[in-house]
Amino acid sequence: MKLFRMLGRSIRDAFKSVIRNFSLSLASISCITITLIIVALAVIASFNVQNFTQEIEKDMTIVVFLQNDATEEEAEEIGKQIKALENVSSYTFETKQEVKEKMQQESDVFNAVLENFDEEESPLKDTFQVKVKEIEGIKGTAKKIEKMEKVAVVRYGEGMVDKMVSAFTSIEKVTYGIVFALILVTIFLIVNTIKLTISARRKEIGIMRLVGASNFTIKTPFIIEGMVLGVFGSIVPILISTFGYIAFYDHFNGYLYSELIKLVRPEPFIYHVSLIVLVVGIIVGMIGSAGAVRKYLKV
Repeated sequence: MKLFRMLGRSIRDAFKSVIRNFSLSLASISCITITLIIVALAVIASFNVQNFTQEIEKDMTIVVFLQNDATEEEAEEIGKQIKALENVSSYTFETKQEVKEKMQQESDVFNAVLENFDEEESPLKDTFQVKVKEIEGIKGTAKKIEKMEKVAVVRYGEGMVDKMVSAFTSIEKVTYGIVFALILVTIFLIVNTIKLTISARRKEIGIMRLVGASNFTIKTPFIIEGMVLGVFGSIVPILISTFGYIAFYDHFNGYLYSELIKLVRPEPFIYHVSLIVLVVGIIVGMIGSAGAVRKYLKV
């Protein structure tokens, strides 16, 4: 019960301090708000980049063309070898006749060109279409398949895939770097802002020490004050990221430039982003306040 009473007083004192030192509190809240808006945008970008990568991984296929003289038994053996590769999630096999029929159904041009070829004269080849687990390892997987006996050609859109993977990886690293840097800057600013608040209350803290208040009792209101500032500072970023992302998603109909680049659906995604922003705001406020108390008051 004593602990609950102490926490109740600390929460009450924290809110009083926010109101009493409104100008300093407003400066802290503004700093947190600006930072969390950028953090929210970086988080949204990061999640969407991951979604782009996952969608590409689902559609990315290594096409394996077999030599014309490959027998059914050899094709079956190649299938077993492909399945045994660590980065392969699944594969399908199509004979040259199945490929021909599929192409004829998809295009009148292909139908006109291929209808006069029988199976022996067909320029097409038996093929495997291989799905990979990790797009980053597609190049190595393709090279392993290419070395298999009776494999003629392996294709997976080499140049485009490598550039796309590199670009998405770079974007992810940049967004994580931005979030981390902004959090550090915000903590530094909050430490200095809370320091001013603490300096104005040195006499009050001195009296608390004289009457035997513990370090925990002295520090707790400041840490809770940091949490309160973090909560207030996260309100505007949550509203902007939530309604802004919904409007952005609706404007582009869920796609960015093409259907290949799908945006993450707003629900429940926006709730996850809001929770992340709120938690970051609270943690940053707590760390900033605790750092100011520990470093500048030596309690």
